[in-house]
Amino acid sequence: MASPLAGTKCLAHHVGMHTSLVQRRFRLPHGTELSCRCAGDEGQPVLMFLHGFPEAAFVWDELLAHFSQAEHGGYFCIAPNLRGYADSSAPPPGPRSEPYRAKHLMQDLQALAQVCSSGPLAALVAHDWGGALAWNLASLQPGLMQRLVIINAPHPATFARELTHSPAQQAASRYMNFLARPDAAERLAEGDFRRLWALFEGMGATHGPHPWLNEAVREQYRQVWRAGLAGPCAYYAASPLRPPEPGGCADPFCVPAALAHTPVPTQVIWGMADTALLPGLLGGLADHVPDLELHRIEEATHWIVHERPALVAGLIADFLALPASDQKLSTPTAGQGAGS
Repeated sequence: MASPLAGTKCLAHHVGMHTSLVQRRFRLPHGTELSCRCAGDEGQPVLMFLHGFPEAAFVWDELLAHFSQAEHGGYFCIAPNLRGYADSSAPPPGPRSEPYRAKHLMQDLQALAQVCSSGPLAALVAHDWGGALAWNLASLQPGLMQRLVIINAPHPATFARELTHSPAQQAASRYMNFLARPDAAERLAEGDFRRLWALFEGMGATHGPHPWLNEAVREQYRQVWRAGLAGPCAYYAASPLRPPEPGGCADPFCVPAALAHTPVPTQVIWGMADTALLPGLLGGLADHVPDLELHRIEEATHWIVHERPALVAGLIADFLALPASDQKLSTPTAGQGAGS
């Protein structure tokens, strides 16, 4: 079969003395092209990292470099820009945002996993919207991965429950209705993307206990957002899970049985100061994920990957090191670990 690589270039970004990141563009069999950031040697066990809104593959750079190093597992690490983001394929959403329905996004990721790994992924690591897709993949295609790592992304069963019954989560999720509007992309671009900066700054990205949003990082985001926001917003327009408007009644959403159960050994890392995805989403999680390791991290928000990268890397490394027979339900002390 012809190589799926449409192009390769070295990034100017280097992490450490021995690890460089590479940008690759993968042509998938069904026609989608995904630009990806990669580190490590092909042929090694694969870790795949999925970003969320309004981010891109670059947010994983530090972890890609870390886990590709021999002393940290020597994995082949890959982080795609999801469909609609940066320079990945970005089909026009159309009136119903059909190209951005979960089944198409999952097809992209399943195909990418099969292209870059000869067997199951060693782990799928995912945050926010990437986490939503990862939950679905782990439930519907459990053979695609050996382990699942979720960072501040709700399980579909608990999210549907909280959007139906929790006024607090309904209020916290109302931003989803704005992002589903036809004019959302245009409005987000106003004033140097001021509404998008507010998503970060509202959780301490500039003045919190672990500030991380400096001008260099801002420019990385600007480059992604200037490529277009219609695709990223279409994820929300295509989603059947959204909160009711103020004063309205929630439409009950029945999660299909196949999505309610996640059989893959799973680690969940949750920043407890997340103001968009509230701690109630963790309630009853073990009922849907029987092989669960849950870490509640105090003084961390939705943006924990930026705030506490060393802590996140350490937790993932410990999980990857567990023999399969040793993976079991655990709830470590809140805020355990050190590093930032």
